[in-house]
Amino acid sequence: MTTTTPPVTLDDVRSAAARLRGVAHRTPVLRSRTLDALAGAEIFLKCENQQRVGAFKFRGAYNAASRLTPEQLSRGIAAYSSGNHAQAVALAARELGTTAVIVMPEDAPPSKRAATAGYGAEIVTYDRYTGDRVAVAEALAAERGLSLIPPYEHPHVIAGQGTAALELVEETGPLDALITPVGGGGLIAGSATAVKGLHAGTRVVGVEPEAGDDTKRSLEAGRRVTVPVPRTIADGQALHTPGELTFFLNRRLLDGIVLVSDDEIRDAMRFAFERLKTVLEPSGATPLAALLTGRAGPLPGRVGVILSGGNVDAERFARLCGTPR
Repeated sequence: MTTTTPPVTLDDVRSAAARLRGVAHRTPVLRSRTLDALAGAEIFLKCENQQRVGAFKFRGAYNAASRLTPEQLSRGIAAYSSGNHAQAVALAARELGTTAVIVMPEDAPPSKRAATAGYGAEIVTYDRYTGDRVAVAEALAAERGLSLIPPYEHPHVIAGQGTAALELVEETGPLDALITPVGGGGLIAGSATAVKGLHAGTRVVGVEPEAGDDTKRSLEAGRRVTVPVPRTIADGQALHTPGELTFFLNRRLLDGIVLVSDDEIRDAMRFAFERLKTVLEPSGATPLAALLTGRAGPLPGRVGVILSGGNVDAERFARLCGTPR
């Protein structure tokens, strides 16, 4: 992108919040004295694992889908996703009285595939290690005349995702720092737009799995870098390159990216279950892992954390977390 005009602004996030009012859940903010003591700061956990479809993705999907024209809605919606955006678009389509076709990897968690189908979507699969999900979805959309809603590379999606951080600040007041997971970059781009638009001094730190450090490498290089398709338990963050639009925003707004290992993610999931009494999927636990390991660095006084999702079935959760290291 060559423009210097931000493609998403605080006003866009506020507009999305108005559109989502009464449709998306206003998710709770969790506190823990134990976590405060471990982190050495006041921690405010925004529980997007309790959002509709079990993840923040519903915010962006509904904001984008609800802005389609009646004629576009009559033809249907297409999307590509490893799971949470798939469910979000499927539910948004159902809420708006239209249909959805979702391109998903063959190895997507069965619970996410089942939930996507349960919302009424048609599922088309591809091999994430050899196929190109964007090309598959774009060809499908062109062939059927569908409106494509990408998981992060869209201003209405980014603005919708930013409403989670907007709500957090409305409830807690100004934050010194915000920590969120980073996959394609839509959540952190929208969140940074919201919190820095309200309080310019808020530090925004992203967390990636060690195997999928494409955004960290890209920020260090000053350009989008492609890594091999990550093999990590954090399937929602298993991306090989940042989005063009999200990178444009994030290189201007982020204060840093830290990495966590799969074992540290497992420990964070276990901590959330045992001490916070909440269930997180691996991608949703990465910012908590950064807190528990100290990877987020010395923290200022008031820190917001977005727990992005909780879509993990009981069998996988037990397999990942059943035996402490």
